[in-house]
Amino acid sequence: MQPRNMSMSGVVDLAALKAAGEAKQKAEQARAEAARTGQAPASGARLVFDVDEAGFQQDVLQRSTEVPVVIDFWAEWCEPCKQLGPLLERLAGEYAGKFVLAKIDVDANQMLFQQFGVQGIPAVFAVVAGQPIPLFQGAAPEAQIRQVLDQLVQAAEQQFGIVGAPVEPSAADEQEQAEAPVPAGPYDAVLEAANQALDSGDLGGAIQAYKNVLSDDPANPEAKLGLAQAELLRRVQDLDPQAVRKEAAENPADVPAQIRAADLDLVGGHVEDAFGRLVDAVKRSAGDDREAARLRLLELFEVIGAEDPRVTAARTALARVLF
Repeated sequence: MQPRNMSMSGVVDLAALKAAGEAKQKAEQARAEAARTGQAPASGARLVFDVDEAGFQQDVLQRSTEVPVVIDFWAEWCEPCKQLGPLLERLAGEYAGKFVLAKIDVDANQMLFQQFGVQGIPAVFAVVAGQPIPLFQGAAPEAQIRQVLDQLVQAAEQQFGIVGAPVEPSAADEQEQAEAPVPAGPYDAVLEAANQALDSGDLGGAIQAYKNVLSDDPANPEAKLGLAQAELLRRVQDLDPQAVRKEAAENPADVPAQIRAADLDLVGGHVEDAFGRLVDAVKRSAGDDREAARLRLLELFEVIGAEDPRVTAARTALARVLF
């Protein structure tokens, strides 16, 4: 049995997560303003950019772990491309960071053209968590393109927890933020009490307190993290680690057994083992079992934090077994 006073406060820096959450809220506000005005957010992040073979790894593959990357294969001599390209660029600004648009000139980048198996242009693909997804070919109607993009954004969020590109604050904004005192938020006292309950092993009290915050503020990052940690600890507190690991080792196809073992892996600090175990469970299973393993993996991502490179790697591995 795991001791009730087990704490995961050392796994993730709550203060850092709180700051990240505040930055995310500012990003969402910038996106909302961009949607209202029809302009791209004013930030260091480019929503539309040219890509060549040399920059493909960083600009497309790595970036696709943070935001869906739509690829427009085009050429100067292609008349339909001249109709589709400006439409995609306008939609990238309108979606305001929910996806980014990479433009690839096929004449200058024949290797990429061949690797994606493009049959003709214009051709539009997406890359999510490192995995290519064909979207459509030809100058499709705007309504159809919007439908495809909506499905892409939804799938990226639901399957991988990828919600879009963050808006980078300017240097002046960062300086002002560093100098200004941080006002006490309306949930500070409740969150502090919840964190103390979590550290002392009062998991029921901590879970309820975090849920109280989330009922009023569903996107509160500190409450989401605390709730994920508290629920994880409650799941493992009555488990017999030796029996769970024995069962998982003897029954690799038993998805519930693998899920229980993954929870123990994470609590024990074996993050890559937990993620790898669940990715394998998704790969081997189907139906409800597969969905249960995928959802538990996303829950464990919440515990560690989206910016952790181990989460990025696991998202990419998950994409490989899903597509």
